[in-house]
Amino acid sequence: MMVEKKVRYESVIFTTLKYLVLVFFAFWTILPLVSCIITALKNAEEYQSTSVMVLPKIFYFKNFLEAFKLANMGRAFLNSFVVLVCVLAGSIIISSQLAYILNRFRFPGNTLIRRLFLFATLLPGVAMQVSVYSIMGKLGFINHLYGYIILMMGTDVISIYIFIQFMENISVSLDESAIMDGASFFKIYWKIILPLLKPATITTMILKGVGCYNEYYCANLYLQDMDLRTVAISLYTFTGPLGSKYNLICAGVIISMIPAFIVFILCQKHIYSGITSGAVKG
Repeated sequence: MMVEKKVRYESVIFTTLKYLVLVFFAFWTILPLVSCIITALKNAEEYQSTSVMVLPKIFYFKNFLEAFKLANMGRAFLNSFVVLVCVLAGSIIISSQLAYILNRFRFPGNTLIRRLFLFATLLPGVAMQVSVYSIMGKLGFINHLYGYIILMMGTDVISIYIFIQFMENISVSLDESAIMDGASFFKIYWKIILPLLKPATITTMILKGVGCYNEYYCANLYLQDMDLRTVAISLYTFTGPLGSKYNLICAGVIISMIPAFIVFILCQKHIYSGITSGAVKG
């Protein structure tokens, strides 16, 4: 009896500590968002005279309209949508085809190519921007939306390895049966392999989509025209040498979160299935 009570007592303590830790980290995760919402509902005078966690006396919803108009966020959302669709489609096709070649075909240099891809992930992107900018300039891709799309659509090493990992669980007998029926390698990839890579595709779309939607450095470097700005760099309209309008910046941040929130609500079933399928092999 004493042993059972001790075990039960320890279990209660462990469960209590576990939930306290979860509540603590949830609080610190939600706190910046709450602060951002409160700041977005204040006018400039009230923001400067009160703390960021003090509720506004009057909810100033005009900030959202002003931020949307001054930052030209309608155009920015359109640019981000075009970039996101093109980059996701191109990245998935390129990465899955490279993974198909590296996984299904054994040729001299296969292992070397994989190691070079792995080595490329160790190189910091900022360190290579001088050469990349020079190449983009010579090709005439700077200050053009298609140039930025091609740059972002470049080989994604993480996506390649995700597709390779999933492809290892697809039996080679499917390829052999299709070849016996007269199917070409491209038809095998398009009709058999790619549909079976749905979990990997969803996982890749999540990782690539979030990174592309939030990408600021390259967008600010290669898209210098006001009409080519994406959502990530449109918010910097309210910053300047004389100060920053944080109430409008926070309003713009809330607006920029709405599309991502809607996509998550509509596609959460597929997102969860893609993540959980990616966590288990075999």
